[in-house]
Amino acid sequence: MTSIGVFVAAAEDGSLSSAARRFGLSASMAGKHVSSIETDLGVRLMQRSTRKLHLTDVGQAYYARCKRILEEYEDANREAGDAQQSVQGVLRVAAPITFGAMHLGQVVARYMEQHPRVGVEVMLNDRYVDLLAEGIDVAIRVGRLLDSDLMARRLAPCRMVVCAAPSFLERHGVPRTIQDLRRAPRLAFSEAISSGDWTLSDPDGQAHVIDGPIRMAANNTQMLLAAALAGGGVTYGPSFVFGQAIAAGDLVALLPDHQPTALTIHAVYPTKRHVSLKLRSFVEHLIASFGGVPPWDRP
Repeated sequence: MTSIGVFVAAAEDGSLSSAARRFGLSASMAGKHVSSIETDLGVRLMQRSTRKLHLTDVGQAYYARCKRILEEYEDANREAGDAQQSVQGVLRVAAPITFGAMHLGQVVARYMEQHPRVGVEVMLNDRYVDLLAEGIDVAIRVGRLLDSDLMARRLAPCRMVVCAAPSFLERHGVPRTIQDLRRAPRLAFSEAISSGDWTLSDPDGQAHVIDGPIRMAANNTQMLLAAALAGGGVTYGPSFVFGQAIAAGDLVALLPDHQPTALTIHAVYPTKRHVSLKLRSFVEHLIASFGGVPPWDRP
C-alpha cells in the first residue's frame, strides 16, 4: 500500500518531495515507489519536471481508482478499530416534527437501552436543517432530498393517503371522482416541498392534481389529523400520520383505486467516510426499526 499511497499523495500535491514528507521518505525513495508502479504496469503515470509533476491521461484514471482503494483501506482499518471500542458519546438527530413526535421516541429509547453510554439530542423541526452548520450527526427526511452531497440511507416507504372522517362524509357525501375531491373543502399542509403533493394517478396511470379550495392550511400535520378527525374536511398526507386512524375506522381512505405519489423516508448524514460507530449503529437501528413494512402500515 505504501507505493500506492506515495503515488496518490504525489498526484494530489503535485510534488514527489511533498509526498515523501507525508511518509517520512526521501524524495528519491518516493520516486522509486512511483517508478516501480510504472515499471509493473508498463505505462507512464506522471510527467516529471524540476518544479512540478503532471499526471498523464492513464495516470489520471489510475489515480482515481487508487484513491478509492485507499479510502476503502482506511475505512476497513477504522472499522476494525471500532470493533474494539464501545459505542459512546452524544448523538445529535434532526427529524420532522410530526414524524419524530409520533414514531421516533420509542426507537430512540430502544437504542439508548442497547447502548447505555450514548446520549441522544433530538431536534424536531419541519425546516431543512444544514447538518454541518448546526452540528447534526444524522437527519431523518421525508420526500425529496435536496442535498446531493449528503449520504442517504433508505429507511422506509412513505405511503400517502387522502382521507376524511365518517362524520364529514355523512354531511357532504363520499367523493367518488377527482372532480368530487376538487369540490371538497381541503385541509392542507402549508409547507409541502416534495413533488406530487395532492396528486393522484387513476387506474389508467394518468396523474390528476387536486387543486380545489383550501378550507384550512397548517404547518403541522398532527393539527391536520385533529381537524380531519373532527370532520373539518378532506386531508392528504403520509400514512405515518393518518394510517392508524384509518385502520381504526376513525378516518376513511378516499378513491382507493387512485394512487397518490409515492415518497421515501431517508436517514442522511454528511459523509460515508469516518462515520462514527455511534452514528453507524444508530442508522442501522433505524433501518431495522422502520425497514420493510413500517410499523404504521402493519395490520
